[in-house]
Amino acid sequence: MAYHAIFIASFFLLVAFALERLGRLTGLPAVIMMVGVGLIARPLADAFSISVNGLDAAVSILGAVGLVLIVLEGALDIQLGADRIRTASSAILTAVTGFALCGAIFAAVAATVLELSYYQAAIIAIPFAVISSAVAIPSSQFLPAAGREFVVYESSVSDIIGVLVFFAFINGNGSFAGMATKLVGGGALSLLLSIVCSIGLVLVLMRIDGHIRFIPLLAGLFGLYSAGKILHLSPLIMVLFFGLALNNPRLLTRFKPFKGWLDRDYEATLNGFKGLVRELTFAVRGFFFILLGYWTDLSDLVAPEAWLAAGLVLTVIYAGRFALLQLFRHELGGPLTWIAPRGLITVLLFLGAKDVLPLPDFLDGTVVVVVLFSAALVAIAQRAYRKMNKPAAAAEATAGRQPPPAPRSNSA
Repeated sequence: MAYHAIFIASFFLLVAFALERLGRLTGLPAVIMMVGVGLIARPLADAFSISVNGLDAAVSILGAVGLVLIVLEGALDIQLGADRIRTASSAILTAVTGFALCGAIFAAVAATVLELSYYQAAIIAIPFAVISSAVAIPSSQFLPAAGREFVVYESSVSDIIGVLVFFAFINGNGSFAGMATKLVGGGALSLLLSIVCSIGLVLVLMRIDGHIRFIPLLAGLFGLYSAGKILHLSPLIMVLFFGLALNNPRLLTRFKPFKGWLDRDYEATLNGFKGLVRELTFAVRGFFFILLGYWTDLSDLVAPEAWLAAGLVLTVIYAGRFALLQLFRHELGGPLTWIAPRGLITVLLFLGAKDVLPLPDFLDGTVVVVVLFSAALVAIAQRAYRKMNKPAAAAEATAGRQPPPAPRSNSA
């Protein structure tokens, strides 16, 4: 049985790799193809009487691990400096405003249609209001550096806010006052502990030597993340700070006690750590989305109510996002409008909401439809970006074909 499991895991990793490569060639998001593989695998497994136990737990664990790796991978690509303050502040403002707008509308609709209290409706609304960094960050690779940084900041902040607010509602004893107390206290404590823990982990990487360095460091990171989750904090802040500090060591070495901590091999060490994070992120993301497709019940996916609810959710997401980006006059507003995918974090928070609320089964299908369509709409962002750059490319090509100007006569 063990060898069967190893064979299946190896097979799906190779399938995930092939789909990633195919997605780059065709422009079709690999997420859609991975979920599709899972959807096809479910009836095939049933036909051969193959059952998979503990799927809910597997999806939750892989989702949590993948979320940490995705945020870490994104943070490791960000260079901090005075010239990036504008991008970061714009992304944070967009993330907070978009989350609040979508959450308020979704909660109002859920309270009316599902006959929930406004407090309960807010719990089910939050998963759909959060941008998934697990999908958004890989989907933004076609953008210029400023656009990619915007997506990393925005989606990471959206994840952090979503997790913090969601668990504040879950642990708020059914009242908005209790939620506010948990949110303020949890947010301040999360920020303080995140700064201390991330600095400690970075200093460990700066000074650690030997052949085994990265796995103990990641074990410490995941251990601290899990402890934060157990305490109902928002440890994604720590993951974000850790990645930023690793890629910007001058944030620490500018202080006198740490001036001599960087050695000449730090750059090579950091590149090796980045490579490991990228490999692990690919593996976890591939397994997660394939299992998500397998986990989905096709009867829920084809329910008319699921598609109606998904249509409403997608309309609110993209109409609101278009309005916000136009209001803030972002220069890449056209492409960025379509980079607002729901994915890993949406599924995780939705599973958490199902644990505390009685929800209709069709919402399982709604989640998957929203994940698939929001990932597919990223293709529109790529076309919009190419369209924006066509005039500039055409002008450069025309300038290249023009003959050089004739030399001036020197006669007086």
